[in-house]
Amino acid sequence: MELHGKNLIGIGTADGGDYSFKSYNPSVGMEMDPVFTGATESDVDTSLSLAASAFDVYRRKSASDRADFLERIAAEIEALGEDLIHRCMAESGLPEARLLGERGRTVGQIRMFAALVRDGSWVDARIDHALLDRAPLPKPDVRLMLMPMGPVVVFGASNFPLAFSVAGGDTASALAAGCPVVVKAHRSHAGTAEMVGRAIQKAVSDSGMPDGVFSLLHGQGRVVGTALVKHPLTRAVGFTGSLKGGRELFDVASSRPSPIPVYAEMGSLNPVFVLPGALRERGDQFAEGLCQSVNLGVGQFCTNPGLVLGLDGDDLDSVKGKLEGLFSDSPNATMLNPGIREAYDAGIAAVQSSAGVTLVARASAEADPQKTQAAAHVFSTDVETFLNTEQLAHEVFGPSTLMVGCRSKEDMEKVARGLEGHLTATIHGTEKDLAEFSDLVTILENKVGRLIFNGFPTGVEVCASMHHGGPYPASTDGRSTSVGTAAIFRFTRLMCYQGFPQSALPRELQDDNPLKIWRLVDGEYSQG
Repeated sequence: MELHGKNLIGIGTADGGDYSFKSYNPSVGMEMDPVFTGATESDVDTSLSLAASAFDVYRRKSASDRADFLERIAAEIEALGEDLIHRCMAESGLPEARLLGERGRTVGQIRMFAALVRDGSWVDARIDHALLDRAPLPKPDVRLMLMPMGPVVVFGASNFPLAFSVAGGDTASALAAGCPVVVKAHRSHAGTAEMVGRAIQKAVSDSGMPDGVFSLLHGQGRVVGTALVKHPLTRAVGFTGSLKGGRELFDVASSRPSPIPVYAEMGSLNPVFVLPGALRERGDQFAEGLCQSVNLGVGQFCTNPGLVLGLDGDDLDSVKGKLEGLFSDSPNATMLNPGIREAYDAGIAAVQSSAGVTLVARASAEADPQKTQAAAHVFSTDVETFLNTEQLAHEVFGPSTLMVGCRSKEDMEKVARGLEGHLTATIHGTEKDLAEFSDLVTILENKVGRLIFNGFPTGVEVCASMHHGGPYPASTDGRSTSVGTAAIFRFTRLMCYQGFPQSALPRELQDDNPLKIWRLVDGEYSQG
């Protein structure tokens, strides 16, 4: 596919305005053709006006039609073949194997939402029949279901150029719910975004979907992104990125004359608590797993384990010794872009210069700035230093972690109580440890969205039971997830019908249940 660098508005294109840029190959330190043009204010308005017009048609499409559309998107992305993978490798510095897996995850989650839509029970239909002879007052016929909200703005993430980008989970779940989508492409992988966007355009045309159900815009985040969130026709926002970026969008959305929800996932430290039984029985195995998790994807995962807590003693010292060798042997690798690498270097410098912090190990080879490389680091400190140094509780986005030695179970609990919201927390231990540290588990339940036992937080399974979110500042709404089928609920609202005749009700709420979905009818779940 020959890239043109234009904005995709509905099934057409737009040249954009004066702002232009090229994407960058971080592995070799060079810009790449073509020139991409940023969207204008008029392009923003046109894309959302088209989306609003498409909404009334698209939301009335049958579940089968929407499912077919999603499956066509997945097929069109696969049809891009190795061209997509090669462009993505060049723009992200990520290896082929990683991107093949990410493409599989991307199309897999699209098909997962297609299956959810085709089944139809996700609308959570509820029916309470009238009781006209109830005393002292009759009970009316009341029916409830989830409905799509309207046009959704999605921001592509830097660290997942496929799975959290143009056709990622936010887009897939919004389209599944019945909402048109306008994507703000991430400039780090603009060419990848165009290829996937054009695949979606083709699926729109081939599936007979309304023009405007999908658009893709390039440009500066603080200009185009802000304009998209402020636009009066936007009904919700999906974002994966930094705390600063997510909070800015949240504040913009909250200050609108009609505020809208921003579902922003903004990363976290993802603390790991290694309990005495695990240290004693499998310390070396824990160290190996931790090193692999920290280095996975050059540490550029929002679930990177950036904080490790254990009880001081010989067993914890043994783990540190094992980590010294493992991290020294860690290969340097290319980060996503120079800005991320510069932020990583600054974060490492801030940790290393903190009083009471020691360097346990770092990758022995020097990182090559021309290749945008980063070196893995592991640091160590004591619990008093951690509790009294605010900087140490901030995420360093990249391949590093900080080990904190605690004197007692109470120290661990004190640290846990002081944590802000995080996406995950991990506990390594035995069943006996879990019983002894049950209060720690209770504390962590109020701090994170996902608790992991004897595993590592990197590797987020895409399934119905997954929750990828957490209390602020991990996300702007800890009740929602950006991964798994429950992600669809972010872009819906409740709609109640009272006293309507059968002929005027949505099919999901009609008495004869023509769609054969699961419903709560007079207090009992049934497909009848």
